Amino acid sequence: MDLTSALLAGPRAQRAFALKVCLASGWRLRIQDEAALCLVTPMRGEVTVRFDDGETARVGVGEVVLVRGNDHYDTYDDPDAPQLAAIDPNGQCFAPDGTLLKDQLSLGVRTWGDDPDGQSVFVTASYAETNEVGSRLMLALPRLLVISADRLEWPVVSMLQAEMIRTAPGQDVVIDRLLDLLLMGVLRVWAQDSTHEAPGWAGGGDDEIVRAALAAIHHNPAEAWTVASLARFTGVSRAVLARRFADAVGEPPMAYLTRWRIQLAADLLVEESSTLQRVAREVGYASPFGLSAAFKRIKGMSPQQFRDRARAERAARDAQTG
Repeated sequence: MDLTSALLAGPRAQRAFALKVCLASGWRLRIQDEAALCLVTPMRGEVTVRFDDGETARVGVGEVVLVRGNDHYDTYDDPDAPQLAAIDPNGQCFAPDGTLLKDQLSLGVRTWGDDPDGQSVFVTASYAETNEVGSRLMLALPRLLVISADRLEWPVVSMLQAEMIRTAPGQDVVIDRLLDLLLMGVLRVWAQDSTHEAPGWAGGGDDEIVRAALAAIHHNPAEAWTVASLARFTGVSRAVLARRFADAVGEPPMAYLTRWRIQLAADLLVEESSTLQRVAREVGYASPFGLSAAFKRIKGMSPQQFRDRARAERAARDAQTG
C-alpha cells in the first residue's frame, strides 16, 4: 500500500468519531481535543476555523476542510459570539464555567448542538491518532487544507451527509468507510495539486520513474530490493534512478526503503497477535535479529521496548475514555 492508504489501514488510524452538528446563529466552539486529523464539511451556513496564532480558514457548503495536528483552535460562525462549549482531549464537552455537558446538547443519534433547525449545520469527523506509517505524511500536510467537494473523485460528501442521520444495521461501519473515502479523496487532491506543494515521496511528483519505484517499495516491502533491482524494474540505470529518486524524495532509495520497513514494523508490533519473527518476515528482514538492529538504529529503542510503550499508552488512553 502507499502512504495515503497506509495512513488509514494501521491499527492506530481507525475508529474515527463523527457527528452532525446543528447550531443556532451566533456560536463559537473551543476545540482542544488534540486530534491528529479532523474533517469538517458544512451542510448549511459557513464554518470558520481559526488557530490561536491567527491562521484561519473559512469553509462553505460544498467544501471540506482538513485540520491537522494537535494545536488548539476556535471554530465559529461569529468570532465575537460567546463560547458555547469546549472539547477536551478525552472528547468531553464543557460549558465555559467548567460544567461537564453530557446530554444537554444531544439532538439524537450522531447529532449534537443547540438547534436541530439551526443556521449552521455541518458534519465533523476526527481521527484521534494515526499510525507510524502515517506520521510522515502527517508532518507534510498543511495545518489547514480547504478543497471543493467537486474535486473529489466520488460523491462522498453528499453520501456521508445522508448516511449520518440513518440508523440502518451496520451504519457505524458504513460511516467509518465513508469517512475513510473522504479523507483519502482530500489527500489525493492535495498530493496531485502542485499549489499545495505535496512532497515527492507522497506520490513521486511528476516523475514517472520515481512513482514506479515508490509503488514497488510500498506494495512489496518484503522484496529484497536493491538500487539495481529497482532500476531494472523502472527501466533505467542505477545512476539515473538514484539521482532522480533522491531529487524527488529527499533521500536515497535504500534509506527510504529502510524507513518504510521500520514504520510498517512499528504498526505491526502494536497488534496483539504479532510476533517479532512474523513482523520481520512481512517487512523484508531475514531474521528478528536483523529487524531489531535496524529498528533500534532508526527508532532508538528495541522492538520490544516500542511495543511495551505503545501498548501501555493505549491502555492509559482507554482507561481515561472508558
